[in-house]
Amino acid sequence: MRIGIDYTSAVRQGAGIGRYTRGLVGALTALDAENRYVLFSAGRDPHATRWPANVRYRTLPITDRHLSILWQRLRLPLPVELVTGPLDIYHSPDFVLAPVWRARTVLTVHDLSFMRFPECSSPPLLEYLMHSVPRSVARADLVLADSENTRQDVIDLLNVAPDRVRTVYAGVEQRFSKPVPPDDIARVRQRYGIERPYILGVGTLQPRKNFPTLIRAFDLLRQEHGIAHQLVIAGSRGWLDEPIRATIDELGLRGAVLITGFVDDADLPALYQGADVFAFPSLYEGFGIPILEAMAGGTPVVTADTSSMPEVAGDAALLVSPYDVNGLTSALWRLLDDVALRDALLARGRQQVALFRWERSAGVLLEVYASLVGS
Repeated sequence: MRIGIDYTSAVRQGAGIGRYTRGLVGALTALDAENRYVLFSAGRDPHATRWPANVRYRTLPITDRHLSILWQRLRLPLPVELVTGPLDIYHSPDFVLAPVWRARTVLTVHDLSFMRFPECSSPPLLEYLMHSVPRSVARADLVLADSENTRQDVIDLLNVAPDRVRTVYAGVEQRFSKPVPPDDIARVRQRYGIERPYILGVGTLQPRKNFPTLIRAFDLLRQEHGIAHQLVIAGSRGWLDEPIRATIDELGLRGAVLITGFVDDADLPALYQGADVFAFPSLYEGFGIPILEAMAGGTPVVTADTSSMPEVAGDAALLVSPYDVNGLTSALWRLLDDVALRDALLARGRQQVALFRWERSAGVLLEVYASLVGS
């Protein structure tokens, strides 16, 4: 088979879809030496990855924004094969499909948060997704979802036949399981201004991550139990993030809540392993890779009981309603106070992480490709 994959998200996005694409494509090309792959991206690959002999990498002298305008907004019928050459399979891992000539098409839809929680999306992004994603899903020969929850959302919200939607789970990189030396953790803490023991939250500053609820739970924790921790929110500025800073100011927590801004990807394992608790009370996730990253590093996790998060966390985390400030406060305190509970969750966490390996996901994806060409 000759397989083309849009690698733009891996080049342009550090976390989220970018991490998913890098992890899956890296495992896929390491596993499969028989099929031929053509990866392409809008803009150059800053990682300068060394690819196997059966992989060709091509760049387009155009930004990802302008490429999206051409293919999605203007809908110019310029087939992706003009970039890749003839293909048997074209796979877009980022919600929307390019025009194709003859290739069979695979589209990954990571979540439908823009339909479940439209108020959490910026208006321009919401308009783009509402027009482009359903149209791309209708065109795709096969749709991939990151979780069974997302698969069911695609079936229910976009009226897709169940046999056209497959689940290919995300994974967690092995580097998150490797112990970080204490001196390295100390250097990372100093780099981001972390001065005390801390509770960690990770994610772009945007409404769906539900950081105001986490901040309120942290404030109650300070009041009820007198903890001396900081709350560290590791994430870049996103959209509609004013309520996050407003909550900090309202509660007088400027000295206790630290928003790091952009975090270098290489520093994340140390940040996870240096935290006493990882909190991820998101309103909705298509998968929730940070849950597994924290577990891999040996940090106990509290997360939300909605969407895909119970599916990913299994019995290795405490689950709470993302709307329940008191419940989140109680869960945070249990993880700080109950050593036996922490130890039990960490042991289960190691088992849970082992279920989500990029190599396993790549094997499933290869079967998907073969079945599509065979049909």
